[in-house]
Amino acid sequence: MSIADRPSAGPDASAASGSIRGLRRQDGAPTDAVVVLSTAPDVLLAKRIAHVLVEESLVACAQVGGAMTSMYLWQGKLEGCEEIPLSFKTTATVLPALYRRLCELHPYEIPEFLVLGVPAGSAAYLDWVIQGAAGPVEPPLS
Repeated sequence: MSIADRPSAGPDASAASGSIRGLRRQDGAPTDAVVVLSTAPDVLLAKRIAHVLVEESLVACAQVGGAMTSMYLWQGKLEGCEEIPLSFKTTATVLPALYRRLCELHPYEIPEFLVLGVPAGSAAYLDWVIQGAAGPVEPPLS
């Protein structure tokens, strides 16, 4: 059962549909909001990546987390390093451009790029994400 399907006894509940007023389901359309997870090797680079992606309208919001330790196998060897988690709120439409730009900004051979679907959310927030992640503004043709 998704959050949009959970009945609520509060004033925002819609008894007929069982949904919560203000929430909207997404159906997987290209304009739907998604969350992208990544990491960076240090906080300065993480902040730079976040700044550039928001400024270029590839993401509506970029979140830079606190340092964490990542453990993984790389080329057959166990590795462990400190990384900075990144999460981005964007749309499925801009994913190819976002991936290309992240790879340009990132020093890793294979930067983390995991896309998580958002089946439902606040309608107002989803609208804000869609407006904020419209992609780069192209100059008019002359």
